[in-house]
Amino acid sequence: MRIGVIGTGRIGTIHANTLSRHREVGSLILTDAEPARAQELALRLGETAAPGVDEVFRWGVDAVVITASTSAHAELIGRAARSGLPVFCEKPIALDLAGTLQAIAEVEAAGTVLQMGFQRRFDTGYTGAREAVGSGRLGRLHTVRAVTSDQSPPPAAWLPVSGGLFRDSLIHDFDVLRWVTGREVADVYAAGSDGGPAMFRAAGDVDTAAALLTLDDGTLATATATRLNGAGYDVRMELAGELDQIVVGLDDRTPIASTEPTGPPAADKPWSSFLERFGPAYEAELNAFVDVIRGTRPNPCDGREALQALRIAEACDISRRERRAVSLAEIPGGEPLGAAGPVAAGVGGAAPGAGGVGGAVPDGNATGGNATGGSATPGSTGGQDTGAPRALDAPEAPDSPGPQPWPTTPDTHATPGTPPPDAQPALGPPGPQPWPTTPGPQAAPGTPPPNTQPTPIPPGPQPWPTTPDLQAVPGTPPPGVPGAPGVPLVPGVQAWPGMPEAAQAGPTASAPVAPGRPGTPAMFAGFEEPDPSAPPGPQPWPGPPDARPAPGGAGPYEGPGYG
Repeated sequence: MRIGVIGTGRIGTIHANTLSRHREVGSLILTDAEPARAQELALRLGETAAPGVDEVFRWGVDAVVITASTSAHAELIGRAARSGLPVFCEKPIALDLAGTLQAIAEVEAAGTVLQMGFQRRFDTGYTGAREAVGSGRLGRLHTVRAVTSDQSPPPAAWLPVSGGLFRDSLIHDFDVLRWVTGREVADVYAAGSDGGPAMFRAAGDVDTAAALLTLDDGTLATATATRLNGAGYDVRMELAGELDQIVVGLDDRTPIASTEPTGPPAADKPWSSFLERFGPAYEAELNAFVDVIRGTRPNPCDGREALQALRIAEACDISRRERRAVSLAEIPGGEPLGAAGPVAAGVGGAAPGAGGVGGAVPDGNATGGNATGGSATPGSTGGQDTGAPRALDAPEAPDSPGPQPWPTTPDTHATPGTPPPDAQPALGPPGPQPWPTTPGPQAAPGTPPPNTQPTPIPPGPQPWPTTPDLQAVPGTPPPGVPGAPGVPLVPGVQAWPGMPEAAQAGPTASAPVAPGRPGTPAMFAGFEEPDPSAPPGPQPWPGPPDARPAPGGAGPYEGPGYG
């Protein structure tokens, strides 16, 4: 299959690395508001760069990954839905409820798939907590404490477009609280502090916040966050029940020190960022998306799951500003998920490694909870929930990945990204192509036919022949070359000209081998951000200079990709 990646900042680069190594992904088309950044990444991965979003849809893809700036998410989700394409999108769908509901409506009307990027659902610690709650090991759950602390604040320019601390950071805690406990939030009371750098006050935001959340069965939860935790990046969740108590995120890298004489020592190398802490989870959620596209697993986190987390963030923001408790019944979008359409079925699936624990669709109706501001939450009996909790082990109905532009099985889709002879045209009217994309003149993915002008290639030895008989999987060496199937890599030895240093050492204990391509370490091994001062190198498409904005230019699809 061919996947388009829109946005090649920090998180987009990580997702592109994961997909480029996946055995089921034949090729990628990358684009960014800064074309030179997409070109550099495409050159490094052996993939194709496009000058803009229009070309991604025009050239033909089987799915889209959206890692652009938040302001572009809803528009791109709608465009992909109208094109019949499955979408993976980093949170949030939009910063406001109206934009979120509109995008979800477009996806549901088209019958396509929208998987949201809440990576904590794929973290082994959180999946273990979900299992413990679902198994009854804790007994009646009475208290949950969630913590998210960034080591250093984001750039000042990010704050005005981030949506604020509740929507940008704590939204992860709100999502995983629902997922781990299987309960809905009934009401919230939140507060914030802006005593840190002046840039937070200038943006109308806070640098530290806390929320008390009452769940629909009476369980009490607290969620705190700060942008200024100098000790390191700290994400934890404690769950206390009548029988047992557990914690997520407590290990030898947790940035916390004990004052007890016999307490554990401080971490030698504390976590520094979310990219480092949740690296395996980011990879797992993209692998899950490929399975969703192929129809082999249900959607683990659809748009309506993301909507519920946004509603909680919205309630917390209102509570902080108005200094009052806020019931979730006041926030639009809380109708039962089962009435929302085909995409609502099969959400809340278990993450890999969860031991087969699957989540039922939240019923969306609070059947209990405490009274807030003199009135009970909807369906309240005035105190404890009298109904059964949302089942954590109920069977899931598989999602359909939606209409495909053409079959994606190997026997009908021999060349990645090209339709079979009898297929309908892929995505709308044809536009200017860099070269013909029909199977005949395009023998190898990403190469022009003989009668076109060659794309500039740097001098020196080429990594390996790129003809179809020698390069079965794009980006892998031909048979017999070190690093190919059956040929071991020697640590510290360059296996072939141009081989990345990260690949020369082969798999290591700290960098698990990714599925599909032998000898390829997982996404963080040897990976560094591109040097912004380096020249963009050979261009993957011909075009006039005015088609390529100057590096550093602002555009609607750029952003630092926080969260």
